[in-house]
Amino acid sequence: MIHGPIHGFIEVVCGSMFSGKTEELLRRIKRAQIAKQKVQVFKPLIDNRYSADHVQSHDANKVASVPVQFARDILERVDDNTRVVGIDEAQFFDDGIVEVAQKLAYRGVRVIAAGLDMDFRGMPFGPMPKLLAVAEEVTKLSAVCMVCGGPATRTQRTAGPMGTDATQVVVGAKDLYEARCRFCHEPNPVETA
Repeated sequence: MIHGPIHGFIEVVCGSMFSGKTEELLRRIKRAQIAKQKVQVFKPLIDNRYSADHVQSHDANKVASVPVQFARDILERVDDNTRVVGIDEAQFFDDGIVEVAQKLAYRGVRVIAAGLDMDFRGMPFGPMPKLLAVAEEVTKLSAVCMVCGGPATRTQRTAGPMGTDATQVVVGAKDLYEARCRFCHEPNPVETA
């Protein structure tokens, strides 16, 4: 039984790769499920690293999800009785993800979005700056720098397209990326042949 008005809000979990963003999203989703709240989880269609229909962390925790191509597809698929919407890899969505999160929050839904705040060059990634700006709560996580062992807040691309003209979106995991601190991060790595 709900006492008082339902208030929607937006939470964003961000940080570098391997910082535990998806793990934190899954933890919050699990707590909502324990509280018997109706939960739906979405992810971008292009993220098929571990599973096509699950959100999965690097350490294999997972929850069923709906893959969607565009942010607007989320609104079409959210059930009326859903109280919590989880969105993984929010940086891969179009800018419409901000409007989607706002509309859901105004409908009384708790929106939990996880994503990279910076790309491999250390620049703001996709819609994340705008999503961070409208969120009621922001949690920024750090990983461990793979070079010096310090707190890592950046993602280093170690293989695949690099350099100043490389595409921003290349889906991968430990095969293409590692966590780095500000001082060990190389924003414009040079490709080696």
